[in-house]
Amino acid sequence: MAEVLTRISRPQRWDVPFDAAMTDAEVDRILRLDPLSTFDPERFPASISLRGILHNDARIRRFENGDIIVREGDYGSSAFLILSGSVRVMLDSLPSAQLGRRPPQKKSFLASLAQLWSQPKYPEVRDYAGGKLMSSDDPTTVRSRQASGDEVRIFLQDVPGVLEKNRTAQLSAGELFGEIAALARSPRTATVIAEGPAELLELRWQGLRDIRKYAPEWKQHIDRLYRERSLTRHLRETPLLKNLSDDDLRQVAEQTQFESYGDFDWNTSYKTVREASAQERLAKEPLIAREGDYPNGLILIRSGFARLSRKFNHGERTISYLGKGDIYGLSALLTGAQESECPSLLFSLRAIGYLDILVIPTPIFEKFISPRFGEEEIVALRERTQRESQINLGQDAEATSGPEMLEFLVEQRYVNGTATMLIDLDRCTRCDDCVRACAASHDNNPKFIRHGRVQNGIMVANACMHCVDPVCMIGCPTGAIHRESAEGQVVINDLTCVGCATCANSCPYDNIQMVEIRDEHGGFIVDQVTQTPILKATKCDLCVDQLAGPACVRACPHDALLRADMQEVDQLARWLNR
Repeated sequence: MAEVLTRISRPQRWDVPFDAAMTDAEVDRILRLDPLSTFDPERFPASISLRGILHNDARIRRFENGDIIVREGDYGSSAFLILSGSVRVMLDSLPSAQLGRRPPQKKSFLASLAQLWSQPKYPEVRDYAGGKLMSSDDPTTVRSRQASGDEVRIFLQDVPGVLEKNRTAQLSAGELFGEIAALARSPRTATVIAEGPAELLELRWQGLRDIRKYAPEWKQHIDRLYRERSLTRHLRETPLLKNLSDDDLRQVAEQTQFESYGDFDWNTSYKTVREASAQERLAKEPLIAREGDYPNGLILIRSGFARLSRKFNHGERTISYLGKGDIYGLSALLTGAQESECPSLLFSLRAIGYLDILVIPTPIFEKFISPRFGEEEIVALRERTQRESQINLGQDAEATSGPEMLEFLVEQRYVNGTATMLIDLDRCTRCDDCVRACAASHDNNPKFIRHGRVQNGIMVANACMHCVDPVCMIGCPTGAIHRESAEGQVVINDLTCVGCATCANSCPYDNIQMVEIRDEHGGFIVDQVTQTPILKATKCDLCVDQLAGPACVRACPHDALLRADMQEVDQLARWLNR
């Protein structure tokens, strides 16, 4: 009997448009406005036409006075072009409560002690006096309202008072904002609110990227904005460049190139990719620089992660991984110059997920940066590089983890975590003291699951890792999921969470759960309109309100549990190799 095959059309990029309600009439109107009216449609290929981009990668959004368009600290994947009206950019940071976030707080010693005797009888109990989830009496408190469709929008009540107390900058029709955060996968640097009725074109990053590619004037405009607003500051904060004169730094900035690799929304395909073989996963990682090649420039990692690897037998072995702030190619550029021979790279560099880099071309490096290094520094750097290429977390002969551990952490993207929960199963007795301590610290609700992937006796538990690249924060309509402080803890404001599950669906590691909440009598709290149980997102908050830090770590009687910052490779290696 002949085998029956299932045939479907290959999925295309625009199968799911940004806004299915975008009409031809709206696209025609947008094309008549500046700066889009100045673009030459003939430069765009037929498969990615300018009209197609606007129809599928853009949407029109209308805001009322005081609506928060973007919040400082949020992660976004789109930019905004003002079509009509004006917006205000807040040059001063607004209080957390005004942005829908939970104000930083710590429980006192007595409050921490009292919670041991005041645990609710039922799971996921909430106390919402009078059925209200947010206060309406305090004019500084964030409020929400239903916009078009299912969109929930938050707004400031006292707009004149906020504008009077804070420094602002006004942007009007034709101006663009949000493009730097969208392309660099970085947090928004300012809060932007609508000043009166405003109409904006929101363009997701894929469309922004393609217009930059085929409309040179658009690319030049965006690159100029980045060079003016952020690049010089970024380079000045790089230790290698901090001693350059202002004039030299300006010349370096003018020649610096911007490059991106991989998929911006890598989390959508992550679960499929991680089930592939090691060779298949490596083949899917974009190659940036190859071992043995001439270095075209000094690479600065702006956001994302990259894999360093070296040829080993008939394949490649991971040497280490690089993240934001790391540098690649320095040793090859310096040692080659010292030895008056053509330099070559010791390692290959590949993008893991999405990677955004800056490239300082080799001639610019040799003119402005190389002369600042003395001979002793170059020799020491070369020796250290050679040593690191032989001994590292994955290759130490004494390591209990073995080379597989580093491959496992990189391929599963656990390098993204700043507080990854690792459990040594050789020491763990399954006593569940960690789970009980977590529950005792969170109103009888444990915030993690003692379950997860295992490699060489080490479990990576299903607990929020408080990622460097927190894709869960992208798309939260109310800002309920946010960073608590400069330390980077990712927390959820239970009051402003609307239960949309965007964060839970975006988390690549299944570390966010949606729960039905109850009142103190154990009954479900339901929506007064639909009469269905209200959902809330819940996850590990790293005991951000506890004086002594994560309760799970403190409670483990066998030193089997670690909350690891995956950027601290030496600390991780010492713990693995105990």
